[in-house]
Amino acid sequence: MPGNNSIALAKNYISILDEVYKKASVTADLTSDSTMMRAGANVNEIVYPQIEVGGLGDYDRNSGYTSAGVKLQWVTAKFNYDRGAKLEVDAMDNNESMNLAFTQAGAELQRTRGAPEADAFTFATVCGFKGITLKEETLGNAEAFLKALIEAKNKMDEDEVPEEGRILYATPTLMNGVMALDTTKSREILNAFNVKKKVPQSRFYTAIHLLKGKDDEAAGHYERAKADYVQTEDTAVDSSKTYYTKAGNVYTAVTSPQTADLPGYYEQVSAAGKDINFMIIHKPAIIKFDKHIASDVIPAKLNAQADGDILKYRKYGLVDHYQNKAAGFYVSHKA
Repeated sequence: MPGNNSIALAKNYISILDEVYKKASVTADLTSDSTMMRAGANVNEIVYPQIEVGGLGDYDRNSGYTSAGVKLQWVTAKFNYDRGAKLEVDAMDNNESMNLAFTQAGAELQRTRGAPEADAFTFATVCGFKGITLKEETLGNAEAFLKALIEAKNKMDEDEVPEEGRILYATPTLMNGVMALDTTKSREILNAFNVKKKVPQSRFYTAIHLLKGKDDEAAGHYERAKADYVQTEDTAVDSSKTYYTKAGNVYTAVTSPQTADLPGYYEQVSAAGKDINFMIIHKPAIIKFDKHIASDVIPAKLNAQADGDILKYRKYGLVDHYQNKAAGFYVSHKA
């Protein structure tokens, strides 16, 4: 039956896509234990437990222990990533390649599009978490990177973040540079991290923009976020704000804003994405819950629009964090 064949094909391609994703992604290690999650009240939500306990008190030989409160909250989070694509491969191309074209198209989607975008989304989302350490700095060489790593390690140690479970992400240039030093000091610092991952700069931004895949963003995928501006509504100069003038697509900060000129001024409502140097994540602090769903595989004979096999692929998930574990994130980025 065509329907049964489609189900079998879907299961087959899901396993292929997941395998390629895990090989190509640098953030697959961050995936959370799904047993700690449960369905929320709405279809686009999950809930996860967050526990807080009180401190120790004096022990009294007559009355015994003091009471320490236990607060268990089930926190609701909405899935914040919902992306998909439809691949169509001409039936003759697929037949002449002995069905490799269809499979390779799905693998190529993951290797060159799915995995990089998932990584970029994860890193950019982490940079938006409240309370984490975000440090702006330029690391010109391996020695500067090594010094910054020591500073980051000191910060997390002082904040009592357990060393076990820390994952270091850094650009290949920085990571290779420290490895090339091959000194006792460099080896000790790198060995302080359970997992070390090289992240191409093209995936490593503090903010990204997910392209819609239609209209003027038909190519899909993502790009580094650009600064966004709106015309100011102020009627008097606010000394706490930076105003900008616009010439074409270029915005320039105003050094001495004048009330009379306010109608021509703009305010920045979101900053441009910046290059990340390195990021340290304590895995127990992050919530990364992924679902890979190939909703359907449509063989060419059931495709009413064209003589081609179709694979529908959708990735639906969540990147969030435990709010009482913000110290488990350290980000170094360029200016």
